[in-house]
Amino acid sequence: MRVHNRHGDRIDPVPFAVTVGLAFMLTLSFGPIYGLSYGLSLTASLALSTLAFACATALAHHQLVRSAPAVDAGPLPPGPRVERLLYAVLGLGVVFAALTVPLL
Repeated sequence: MRVHNRHGDRIDPVPFAVTVGLAFMLTLSFGPIYGLSYGLSLTASLALSTLAFACATALAHHQLVRSAPAVDAGPLPPGPRVERLLYAVLGLGVVFAALTVPLL
């Protein structure tokens, strides 16, 4: 599979495929259960889970495929990498905290 970024350079599609697979697993396995615990119907829960999966896929495509750095850009400095990792951990912590609300 030949995947190109916005500069036309070939990139590795594996991180995108893994991210989309994990997003599918998490949103469509836990999403309907939490939707039902919030009082939504099964149809609405599945629709919202599918919408969340589509948004996660679009975000992953933008970050991991479309905005992938050019081949000649060199390695990314460690400062922005650590900052992005910190934001990802904080965002995941907020999501996990929000998922515990119906269990209280």
